Amino acid sequence: MNCCGLITVQKEPVPLKSIEVELEVRDHVATVVSTLNYENKEDKPLEAVFVFPLPGDAAVCHFSAKIGQTQIVAEVKEKQEAREEYDDALSSGQQAFLLEESEQSPDIFTLSVGSLPPGESASIRLEYVTELAVQADDGLRFCLPAVLNPRYQPQGSGGASVQVTSVPASLVPYSLSFSARVSSPRPVSKVESNCSLDPLQYVNTEQTQATVKLAAGHKFDRDVELLIFYKDAHQPTAVVEAGQASAKPGSLMGDPVVMLSLYPEFPQSVMSSGASRGEFVLLLDRSGSMDCHTSNSKPQETRIGSARDTLLLLLKSLPMGCYFNIYSFGSRYEHIFPKSMEYSEKTLEEAVKKVEEMTANLGGTEILQPLKHIYSQPCIPNQPRQLFVFTDGEVSNTKEVINLVKKNSGSHRCFSFGIGEGASSALINGLAKEGGGHAQFITGNARMQPKVMQSLRFALQPAVVDISVTWDLPKGVSVTVLSPPITALFQGQRSLVYAQLTGESSEAAQGCVTVKYSLAGHPSQNQLHFTLKPAEDTGLTVHGLGARTLIRSLEMEERENRGQRDGGVKKKVVELSVQSGVSSSFTAFIAVNKGNSEPIQGPLVHRNVPTGRLLRSLGASPAAYVACSRSGSTSRATQHASLACDSLPFMHLRRACSALTMSFGARKNKSAALSKIDKSLAAFDDDVDDDTDDKSAMPTQPCRDPLLQLVSLQKASGCWLLDPALAAALGKTSEELDKSKPASVNQEVWATILALIWLHAFKTDAKEEWELLAMKAVSWLRAQNAPCVEECVEAGNTLFGCEMQKNVLGL
Repeated sequence: MNCCGLITVQKEPVPLKSIEVELEVRDHVATVVSTLNYENKEDKPLEAVFVFPLPGDAAVCHFSAKIGQTQIVAEVKEKQEAREEYDDALSSGQQAFLLEESEQSPDIFTLSVGSLPPGESASIRLEYVTELAVQADDGLRFCLPAVLNPRYQPQGSGGASVQVTSVPASLVPYSLSFSARVSSPRPVSKVESNCSLDPLQYVNTEQTQATVKLAAGHKFDRDVELLIFYKDAHQPTAVVEAGQASAKPGSLMGDPVVMLSLYPEFPQSVMSSGASRGEFVLLLDRSGSMDCHTSNSKPQETRIGSARDTLLLLLKSLPMGCYFNIYSFGSRYEHIFPKSMEYSEKTLEEAVKKVEEMTANLGGTEILQPLKHIYSQPCIPNQPRQLFVFTDGEVSNTKEVINLVKKNSGSHRCFSFGIGEGASSALINGLAKEGGGHAQFITGNARMQPKVMQSLRFALQPAVVDISVTWDLPKGVSVTVLSPPITALFQGQRSLVYAQLTGESSEAAQGCVTVKYSLAGHPSQNQLHFTLKPAEDTGLTVHGLGARTLIRSLEMEERENRGQRDGGVKKKVVELSVQSGVSSSFTAFIAVNKGNSEPIQGPLVHRNVPTGRLLRSLGASPAAYVACSRSGSTSRATQHASLACDSLPFMHLRRACSALTMSFGARKNKSAALSKIDKSLAAFDDDVDDDTDDKSAMPTQPCRDPLLQLVSLQKASGCWLLDPALAAALGKTSEELDKSKPASVNQEVWATILALIWLHAFKTDAKEEWELLAMKAVSWLRAQNAPCVEECVEAGNTLFGCEMQKNVLGL
C-alpha cells in the first residue's frame, strides 16, 4: 500500500452522506433497519467496501440497494458462489453488491459495493433482528454501536499491516437520524439513553406503545444505547408468529414459530444453601487498550482503573470458606497465586495489594493461553468453579476462545464483562452462553460495580442441573425446538426458547410448556400456558431469530466435527440460510443490477472514508486522514486486506463503515479467500498494545471514592477495625468515634455497626454494590453474639445525625 500523502476534508469529499436507522422493539426482540446513503463524487467509477460489526446474535434478514431509480434486492447464496457472481459482474462492468460475515467473528460483516458510476448516488438498506439483553436494573439494552474497535491479532498468526484513517468526531462528514418504536403486552414505563433523546411519545392510552427519537446534533463519539423499561418486566411470555404465506407448509418459514421468554422463580429456602462455597477465578484484561477512558464524560477514569476498583469490591464480597485466584493477561499472562487459595485475611490482603499495582501494561490481548492454564488446574472438591472474565473484547480468535470455554463447560460457569465502547458482543455473549454464566456490558457512564455484583449474586446461587423443557400441545400439532438446550438458569433472569409448530389447530387452541430442573437437590418446575393463535403484525422477526439460533448451533457443530464429516452440516446451514433469508458464515447476500444496459467504463478507484475518533489525549490536534491507492490488478480479497484500522476506538456508526476502501483495476481473481480481512481487522497499532509492556509503570492513584475507601478497610471475616483510616472514610475523627462508643462494646463490633449505619444512611443509591459485603458484616456480628447492639445503633445514629432502625441494618 503506497500512501498518496495527506488529503484534507476540504480537498477530498467522501462518498458517505447520511445514515438513517429505524428501530422496532417488540417486547424482548428488535428489528433494525439501517439505510446508508452515499454518492460518488469522483470522475471515475468506484468500488466501496464497508466493514462493520453487528450484535453477535443478530440475524441479517434483508439487504437491498437503490442506484439512481433502480432497486436491487439481494439474494442469499452459498458464499463462494456469491463471490464468483460478484467478481463476474464487476469484470463485465455491472453494478454489484455483496454482504458477508467475517469467518473469524460472527459480529463482523463486510459490504462490497461495486461499480458505482461517476456522479451517481446509492442507497443501501440493511435489516437485522436481534434479542435485547436484560440488564441488572431490569432494563432491556439495545446498542447501536458507534465503533469498530480493531481486533488484536495474536502473534504468529500473520496479517498485513494496515493504514490508519481517522478524524475527530466533529469533522465526520455524514449525519445520523435514529428513531425507535417500542411495543409490548405490558406498559412501557420509560426509555433512557446515554445520548440526548426527544421526549418519549406514547401512541396509545394503555402506554403499551411508544416512540422516541435521537435529538438533533448527535456527535459520533459514543455508542447510541437505549435502555427500555417495562412494568412487570419479569413475567414469562409467549409470542406465536404466523408463517410466510408463500413458503411451503412444514418448512421453518411456512410454519408458525413460537418464542418463549421464561423467568423461573426459585424457592428462597434453597437459594442460600451454596452461598459460602465456590472457587472464584478472576481473569482481567491488562492490554494497552484498557488504559482508554471509560467514557468521554469521565476523562479521569480509565477502564483499568474501574476494573481495579471492581476487583476490590468483588474480593471483599467473597464469602469465607471459598477459594480464589486472579489472573491477568495481555501478550503474556500472570497469576497472583500458583493455584487457587482459601479465602482468608492473609490471602485477601496479598491479593488486594497486587490488584492495586495492576496497570494496562501487558501488551496485546491474548486470552487463549491463560484460559488453557486455568482449565488445566484441577477443580477443588465441593467448590464449584466460577470464572469471571473482564475484557474490552478486542481479540480476533473469538471462535477459538468460545470453543475452548464450551469444551470445559462441564467443570465451571463463566461470567463475562465487556468493558468500554466496542467490546465484541460475539466474544462476551459467547463466553457466557457456552460457559453457562451471564454476560454484562459496561459502556458510557455505566458503572462496572453493580453489574459485576449482580453476576456475583448469580455465581453464589446454587447451580441449576437436569434442566428439561417439555411441551403439551393439541392433537395434530407437533413441535421442533430450534434453540439449543438451556444450560443455565438464574433467579430473575430470562431464557429465550424458539420452536417451530407444525400441524393444524383451532383458533382457541392452547399450548403449555413445562420447565423442570433440580436446584440444590430439590426438584422444581415452572409452567407457561399460551394461545396457539399467531400474534398480529409481527412480520417475520421471530422466524428470523429462530432460524439464526438454529444456524448458530449447526455452525458450532460443523466446527467441532470439521474433517470428520462429508459436509452434511454445512449443506444444511446453506439450505436453511437460503430458505430463511438469514445470513450465516457459509452464505452471503449478493445483488447484481443486470438491468444497466451499458457496461461501466474506466478503472475503479478506492477511497478511505474518515471515521470519527475519540482522541485519547485532550487537546490533540485534528488528525487529517490519508487517502491511499493501489496500482495494477487486484482481487477483491487482496483489496479487503488493506482495510483501514486504528489502534484507538473508531467513533462512528458501526454499520456505516469502519473503513471504506476503493481500488484501482479490474476484479479478475475469483477464488481469492476473504480470510485476509480478518487479519486486517485484527491488527492493532503498536502504540496502544505492544509498546506498553512496561513493568515499571505504576497506577496513579486519584482521590478515592469514600465508599471504596470504606470497602478497602473491611476484613475478610466481614468486620472493620476501629482506627484513623475508618474514621477518615466515615468523615469523622478518631476522637469522635472513640467518644461516641458505648463503654462495654468491643471495638470491632462498634466499628462494624458504624460502617453498616453509614452505608445504609448515605450510600443507598449504591446498595447493589455493597449489599453482599454488608451481609457478610451482619453474619460476623451475629457470630460475635454481641450485647448492646441496640445501644450501638442509637449511638451511631446520634454520631451521624440519622435515624437507622436495627432491622433495616439486618441486625
